[in-house]
Amino acid sequence: MENKNLVQNLYLKQFNQSDAIAYSEEFISGSSDYNFRLLDNAYRNTGRLYAKLKIAIETNRCESEHCNLELAQIKIIEEAPSVSLDFLSSLLSELSVTEEPSFDPNNSYKYTVANSLMSGKPGFSKSDGYEAQLNLLPDGSQQIMFMGPGFDMPLVINSSALNALLKAESSLIVSTPDINADMTRLLSEIGLFAQDMINETGLTAEAKISEEFAVKNPDGSFDYQIIDIGNGKGRNVIKYDLKKIEQKVTPFINAEVAGLMGSEQDAVAVWNVYISKDTSTEEDDQMAENAVAETSAWSYTEDLPLQQDKKVLFQIKYKKYFMSNYLKQYTTNQTPSVPEDAAVFDLAEGKKAKAQKFLDDNNLN
Repeated sequence: MENKNLVQNLYLKQFNQSDAIAYSEEFISGSSDYNFRLLDNAYRNTGRLYAKLKIAIETNRCESEHCNLELAQIKIIEEAPSVSLDFLSSLLSELSVTEEPSFDPNNSYKYTVANSLMSGKPGFSKSDGYEAQLNLLPDGSQQIMFMGPGFDMPLVINSSALNALLKAESSLIVSTPDINADMTRLLSEIGLFAQDMINETGLTAEAKISEEFAVKNPDGSFDYQIIDIGNGKGRNVIKYDLKKIEQKVTPFINAEVAGLMGSEQDAVAVWNVYISKDTSTEEDDQMAENAVAETSAWSYTEDLPLQQDKKVLFQIKYKKYFMSNYLKQYTTNQTPSVPEDAAVFDLAEGKKAKAQKFLDDNNLN
C-alpha cells in the first residue's frame, strides 16, 4: 500500500526547493494573490454584533435572564483579537516544522501544503485555487480551514485543540529530535573515556577509549590485532572487548531511550528518520534521496501509543545506531599508546611472533 504522506511530502519538498517555476511563462506572466484576508473576513460582522449586544444590555432588552448570554458574547468578542493572534502565531510555528531538514515525511502532507500557503510559496496562492478562512466560533474558540488543489478534504484546525496540545507539551507536527547532538553528548557520558579526554563540547580530538576496555594477554600485555598496511608491512591496532563495552554502554542507552519515550511522537520521528533502516549518518544526511522506507515506517495515527514490542525494538535499534555510527570510530584502527607497539614492522614476522606468543601463553608448545 502506497504511503501517501511520504510520497506527497517528498514531492512538495522537491517542488518548493526547485527553481523550475521561475521558468514557467504562465506563472511569471500572471498575478498571484496571496492576501487571504484572514482577520478582515473573520471580524467583518463583529462590530455590528458588538453594537447590537451593547444596546440590548444598556436598554435592558436582553433575550437572556440578567443579560448573562449577551455579556458572555461581549466577553468573547473583546477577547477574540488576542485569541486570533496567539492562535495564528502558534499555528505558524507548528507549520514551520515541515521545513526542517530532518522533518519526517510520514507526517500528514496537508500540513506541508498549509505551510506553503501561509508562507506564500509560489504555486499556493488564491490565484492557484487555494483558500484559507478563519472563523470565530460561539464557544470562544476559533478555527482555520485550508482548502485547495493540494487537499483532498479541507484541513480544519481549532484554536482550543491546538492550545491543549501545546499545553500538554505535545505538538501538531512532530519536530524530529536532533539525535546527532544527543549521541555526541552521550559519548562523553558513557564512562569509556578518561576525564582528561572530555571538554565542554564533548570529546577531544585525541580521545581514546580507556585501556581497561582493551583485550589483554594472560601476562597483562595488550593483545593487539595486526593489520596489513601494504608492501609486506603491518602494524598493531588495539583490540577492544566489545562485549564489555556494550555492557558499559547499555544502561546509558536505556536511560536515553526512556527520556525519548517521554514523548512517543518524538520516538516515532526518530525511528522513521534515522534508526529503522540501519543506515549511516552520511546516508541520513541525504534526506530527500534516502527517505523513510514504507516497509519500516511507523504511523502517527496507527502506531501511537507504542506497544511494548515496538518500544523494545526501538531500544535495540537505537543502541545499534549509536554503536555503529558514533562509537565504532573509537573501537576501530586505534593505534597503541606505547610507541614501540605502534611502530611499523614486517608483516610476516609480526604474525609469526604473535602466533608464538599465543602458544607460549597457553602452554601449547
